[in-house]
Amino acid sequence: MNATVNADPAELAKFSDLAHRWWDPESEFRPLHQINPLRLAWIEQLAGGLAGKQVLDVGCGGGILADSMARKGAEVLGIDLATKALRVAQLHALEAQTQGVTYREVAAEALAAESPARFDVVTCMEMLEHVPDPASVVAACSTLVKPGGWVFFSTLNRNPKSFMFAIVGAEYVLNLLPRGTHEYAKFIRPSELAGYCRRADLTLEHSKGMAYNPLTRRYWLNQDTSVNYLIATRKVAV
Repeated sequence: MNATVNADPAELAKFSDLAHRWWDPESEFRPLHQINPLRLAWIEQLAGGLAGKQVLDVGCGGGILADSMARKGAEVLGIDLATKALRVAQLHALEAQTQGVTYREVAAEALAAESPARFDVVTCMEMLEHVPDPASVVAACSTLVKPGGWVFFSTLNRNPKSFMFAIVGAEYVLNLLPRGTHEYAKFIRPSELAGYCRRADLTLEHSKGMAYNPLTRRYWLNQDTSVNYLIATRKVAV
């Protein structure tokens, strides 16, 4: 892999090996299927609807979020560097006859150089904690969105609680995720992500936490950002 690409080959291989299971709601990707309606509704509400908008999903994987945004009427481009996951996303779009979604194997930074200020909404969910330089991805997302447009991120906080819940609990006790899915050192504190956003001319507008009850197997959004969290930002209008 080109050394200038902001990606970890081991991370790409990890998700490519599981690619055939992306759309199985009882697979390792069950949490993504379960949280998708929550994050989709939050994005749609803050963005003032998705119908007719140009939307980019950075780190789209097998297309769970990208597909659902297209079904809300958006014109969606999903990008990723995991080849097998993208093929699964493309195949699912064909089988499900999803209109308005396309996929490309391209880095966010490369697309930003190619198509600045192209999108009304940019999403980058559950991806920043898997790349070597998350600030570079944030900057690319800012370049890609139109002035005044929305950019949404979700990731994992870095603290002892998140280590216990997101790694020990989710990967080793509850088996919600395959072991080795996350590396604690790559988790990102909200203050760090806010700093990346400010330097990229993105203004933090809203934040949410995400909680999980292992007994009811239910997720919900709340104000506790100590483990999983989402932020909504807007590009500074010139």
